[in-house]
Amino acid sequence: MSISIEEMATFCKRKGFVYQSAEVYGGIAGFFDFGPLGVELKNNIKQQWWKTFVQQRPDIAGIDGSIVTHPAVWKASGHVDNFEDVLVEDTKTKERYRADILIEDALKISTSGMKKEELWELIQKHKLKSPNGNSLLEPKQFNLMFSTNVGPVDGSISYLRPETAQLMFADFKLVMENARLKLPCGIAQVGKAFRNEISPRDFLFRMREFEQMEIEYFVHPDKLTECPFIDEVSDHELLIYTEEMQKHNKEPHKYTVKEALAKKIIKNPWHGYWLAIIHRWFVFLGAKKENFRIRQHVKDELSHYASDTWDLEYKFPFGWKELQGVANRGDFDLQQHMKHSKTDMSVFDEETKKKVVPHVVCEPSQGVERTFLVFLFDAYEFDKQRENVVLHLHPLLAPTKVGVFPLVNKEPLMSKAQELVKEIGKEFTCAYDRSGTVGKRYARNDEQGTPFCITVDFEGMEDNTVTIRDRDTTKQARIPMEGIRNTIRELMDGASLESVGKLIKAQ
Repeated sequence: MSISIEEMATFCKRKGFVYQSAEVYGGIAGFFDFGPLGVELKNNIKQQWWKTFVQQRPDIAGIDGSIVTHPAVWKASGHVDNFEDVLVEDTKTKERYRADILIEDALKISTSGMKKEELWELIQKHKLKSPNGNSLLEPKQFNLMFSTNVGPVDGSISYLRPETAQLMFADFKLVMENARLKLPCGIAQVGKAFRNEISPRDFLFRMREFEQMEIEYFVHPDKLTECPFIDEVSDHELLIYTEEMQKHNKEPHKYTVKEALAKKIIKNPWHGYWLAIIHRWFVFLGAKKENFRIRQHVKDELSHYASDTWDLEYKFPFGWKELQGVANRGDFDLQQHMKHSKTDMSVFDEETKKKVVPHVVCEPSQGVERTFLVFLFDAYEFDKQRENVVLHLHPLLAPTKVGVFPLVNKEPLMSKAQELVKEIGKEFTCAYDRSGTVGKRYARNDEQGTPFCITVDFEGMEDNTVTIRDRDTTKQARIPMEGIRNTIRELMDGASLESVGKLIKAQ
């Protein structure tokens, strides 16, 4: 069963995943609060990303940069002069809209890379109106950065960061020295970013306050195509949509990374490597591989700093959209900060005994909230037999790992169930539920993605066992209370119910 973005927003509010921020005051577009289940899912996503791409990699170190930083950083990066979208204004209501999105919605065409003049030409040619049916004023540029004053003096302007990347460049030399990194290597960060979007839309897809999970990966300028990890992903298959395919309206095609590199469809093995391991990360955590493709940016849509960029895209209900960008930034950023700060950003190369300025061949950057949506969409199922929604979230991502119920609300079942919650809760997020029938409690936990539910009954009080139920299969088994955390750990690692207990017929 497919579900629209509007239906997903309703589901997220009802179950406590996401709320419109300050809804009691009418809310404000582009800002959302994450509820009890949402904050757990979001944290789990970030933890799994950090574990995979930072903690398990000796070549990558992490930082947590400040949200407000020196305004010169944003002048050097080009954001003050170039970080803009094109807006159009309703002549009567004065409401403003993003010109490219308005045109795409009306004409069902791609406007990637189009300049202000080209957008205006299309608006005039097709006599496009605002959503209110009124004529539009000529487009103009709009800078997306939020500004703020620093300190008690007016005029001391800085900005809320529009991306997490720049502090990784500004701190580059310090991180290299402190973490004792050697090229090739990366710096990673997870954190908030802020963009004053003209038209926030599609729930969590386009927001004004969001989080990014980002890596800047630095390579020796003489070794830009030497990826020592490429063999790890050579057989990984990707659905690829090149610039050439887009220009000639051809369908995307599946290639292994090895084939794509051999045919020079992907020219740099670093791009092939990062796109493959990111795709593999999503699939490992339960996303459906067929819902992903990689798309090369056409020449006109490349950022001012990028020589080549690929997006990992996901098939959202509203179309194929960017999930993660992997850009070749070259040495643009380090050179810019060297020029503006008068600080040497080069590193000493032991092999050549010379100083070099590394290049960022790949910048894997993805939004946490878009990732959040991907896992929800691919986990969501309306089960006709159960007559309720089941969220098939990977156990590592599930907000609550275990639900614990007393069969009936009587002692000693309630006390024993609460004891188990404390024991299991030492390692796994665990919830105590005594409201309604056991069937209703199962349904409630299915909807919030809880992979395992444990019921304490009178039989178990005699033989020190409990019933455990698997969310996806609905199978049940009797397992010992003793060592219950070890049992949960085995199940979290992929063990079947048959391997940890004795299967029983569902009650």
